[in-house]
Amino acid sequence: MIVVAGSSNTDMVVKTNRFPQAGETILGGEFFMFSGGKGANQAVAAARLGSKVAFISKTGNDIFGKQAVEGYKRESIDTRFIFTDEQLASGTALITVNNEGQNTIVVAPGANYSLNIDDIDKAGAVIDEADIILVQLEIPLPVVEYVIGVAAKKSKRVILNPAPAQLLAEKIYSQLYAITPNETEAEILTGVKVTDRNSAAKAVKKFIERGMKNIIITMGQAGAYLYTNEFEGMIEAPVVKAVDTTAAGDVFNGSLAAALEKGMQWEDAASFACRAASVSVTKMGAQASAPFLHELV
Repeated sequence: MIVVAGSSNTDMVVKTNRFPQAGETILGGEFFMFSGGKGANQAVAAARLGSKVAFISKTGNDIFGKQAVEGYKRESIDTRFIFTDEQLASGTALITVNNEGQNTIVVAPGANYSLNIDDIDKAGAVIDEADIILVQLEIPLPVVEYVIGVAAKKSKRVILNPAPAQLLAEKIYSQLYAITPNETEAEILTGVKVTDRNSAAKAVKKFIERGMKNIIITMGQAGAYLYTNEFEGMIEAPVVKAVDTTAAGDVFNGSLAAALEKGMQWEDAASFACRAASVSVTKMGAQASAPFLHELV
């Protein structure tokens, strides 16, 4: 089983030819509304690939939150530990997508930021069952640290997708099974600007110095730089025409967790995740873009 502890959002997306400059109003094109949130996206990605998934999160007592939970149930995700905040609204994200499929995103966390340690304790039984625990940084950092600490004490494999990036306590790194930053996040965490294979290798060394054994730096259309005891090098991604890159990293992480849970070795698991992410960018939306297993074979 995979347990995902993280955010649930509703994404409001506008397509436009280009991004506006500061203070500028431009006319956009189509408007879409999708279920999103890094935690939810990763949970859906893993579930669509056949993994049993439980999701720990918090939504508001509003239509966005209720619709989101119903959507997770349709994906066969265990929603028993999605809690409700009676005061705060459900998380939302405002997303602009340009003609090249690139995006800008502003997130209003809402109820995601009221997920707390007591909520994690209530989900203790499902954490006990987990083969892999997947966390991100769209919920309060102390809660992330608590999940990692609890899981580490139980010898669980914890994968941290450090997004959106923020500095972490040094003790965290040695408790992780793997870390999966993109180029920007890797630079924030290590101080190394990642632009290619060589700079990715330098950033990896910084993580190794902190006690990490498994590191993947995702690099968009170039693929990912993987470091493990068995393999170090680039994992190439298929060449595709990007329509919307929203949630590509989340699809990568959910797919990686699913592959590792199924027993794939690291190199194969990373390649599988790159293929899944590449499929996702050919579709609009976050969770809506996550591929099913039949799309990857």
